[in-house]
Amino acid sequence: MQIKVNFSAAVLAAVAIQACSPSGSAPPPSDTPPSNARPAATVAPLDPIVVAADKGRIAGDANAKTWLIIASDFQCPFCKQWHDESYKAIYDEYVRPGKIKVAYVNYPLAQHQQAMPTAEAAMCASAQGKFWEFHEALFATQKQWEGLPSSTAMLDSIAGAVGVDKNAWKQCIASGKVRPMIIADRDRSAAAGVQSTPTFLIGNRVLLGALPIDSLRMALDAEIAKGAAPAR
Repeated sequence: MQIKVNFSAAVLAAVAIQACSPSGSAPPPSDTPPSNARPAATVAPLDPIVVAADKGRIAGDANAKTWLIIASDFQCPFCKQWHDESYKAIYDEYVRPGKIKVAYVNYPLAQHQQAMPTAEAAMCASAQGKFWEFHEALFATQKQWEGLPSSTAMLDSIAGAVGVDKNAWKQCIASGKVRPMIIADRDRSAAAGVQSTPTFLIGNRVLLGALPIDSLRMALDAEIAKGAAPAR
C-alpha cells in the first residue's frame, strides 16, 4: 500500500529558510503527468517490488499516531545539511522510542541531474529493506557524486556497501517500476504545498526548509500532544 497522507488538509505554516527550490525557468521533467492526472493510478499496487519499496521507506512503531513526512531530494545540499545536523537526533528522540512514524517522500528537482537516479536507486534498495541504509550512504557521499555526468558507478558501489542483492537491484532500476511512485510522491507533495526541499509535513502543517531542530521538536511535541489528548 502506498503511503497515504491527507495532503489536501495541509496548510502552509512556515516560510522557506534554507531550501532547494525549482529553477525559475527550468521546464518540468518530461515524465511529469498532466495536472489532472491521478498519479496513484500509474503505480501497480499489487507489484511486490513496489509494495516492498513503499513499505521500506517508513520507519518507526506502526502504532504511533504521529507522522513525520520528509519531502526531500538526495542531491539538495540543504537536505544533506538537515540530515547531517538533525536527522539522528529526531530518530533517537522520537522514532526509536515509538513516539512517531517517519516516511521519506521523494521530491526530485528538475535542476538536479542526479535527483531521479538516486531516488530510483534508493527506492529499489527499499524494495529489499535497505532504504534507510542507502539513504544514509547517499547523503554521506553527496559531494562525491553530485557533479558527475553519471552516478551509476557510485550508486553501484553504495549498493554493494549496504548489502543489497545487486542483480535484483539493477533489474528493479532498469524496469522503471519505482519511477511512477517517485513521480506520485512529487505531485502529491506539490499539491500539499511543498515548494522546495527539505519540507516536513506534521499533522496539518507544512514546514519548509532546513529548520533548526528545536522548531521540529516543537511541532512534533504539539502533534503528539494532540494524539494523546482524551476525546471530548
